Amino acid sequence: MLIIADKKIPDEAKSNLRKFGELVLLETSGITEESISGHPDIFFCKTPEILIVAPNIPDNYKNVLSEKNISFVEGRFPVGMKYPGAARYNAVITNDFIIHRTDITDPSVSEYCKRCQRIYVRQGFTRCSLLPLKDGHFITSDTGISKVLTSKGLCVLHVSSKDIFLPGYTHGFFGGACGIFENKLFVIGNFNNYCDGEKVKLFINSLGYEVVELYDGQLFDGGSIIFIPQ
Repeated sequence: MLIIADKKIPDEAKSNLRKFGELVLLETSGITEESISGHPDIFFCKTPEILIVAPNIPDNYKNVLSEKNISFVEGRFPVGMKYPGAARYNAVITNDFIIHRTDITDPSVSEYCKRCQRIYVRQGFTRCSLLPLKDGHFITSDTGISKVLTSKGLCVLHVSSKDIFLPGYTHGFFGGACGIFENKLFVIGNFNNYCDGEKVKLFINSLGYEVVELYDGQLFDGGSIIFIPQ
C-alpha cells in the first residue's frame, strides 16, 4: 500500500505509518501557501473511480504513482497560491456525494463523479474540515458543514477545532489530522490530548472502526493521510 502524508508531520507518526505501507512524504515550494504546501488533500482528490492529481504537483510524485502502476488523472486547473484557488481539490467524495464549495471544485472532479449528489458548503477547505465515514456518517470541526449535512439527514458528529495544531494558524481542522483505511481511523496525535477525544472514540467505535494513534502528542493537521491500495 502507498501512503501519502505531509513531510512536516512528527517523526514518530512517520515511523508508525511505515508499518502499514510505503510512505511518500509530500512537500512543495512556491505553489501554495507554506502552511498547506505539503498537505495531500490540497493536491490529491480521491474518488471511488480514480485518483485525481493537481497538474502542478511536482513531477516526482506523478512518477511515483506511475512506477507503482497506480491509475490517476490530472485535474484541469492548478492549485493556486491563495484561497479559493488553493482548495480546488479539497472536496469530500463518497459513493453518494460530492461535498464541497462546488463553485470552486475542479471540473475533473465533477466529470468523474457524475452520479454523485452535489452538496454545497461554504467552507472550501472541506476535506480538511470533514472526515467521511461509512454509511452516511461524518465528523467535522466546521459548524456550517455540520448544519448542511444534518439538514440532508446525514449523521454528523460536530467536534472542536481546539487542540488541533496547524503551523502558522491558531488551530487546524479535525479532518486534516486523520485518514481512513478499511476499518481503521488513523489520527496524527493522541485523543487523550484532544478536548473531544472521548466523544470521537465512542462515535468511531460504535461504527466498528479501530483507532490508530500515530504519535503521543497534540492532534496535528497534516492535510489528511491518503491510503492507496496496490
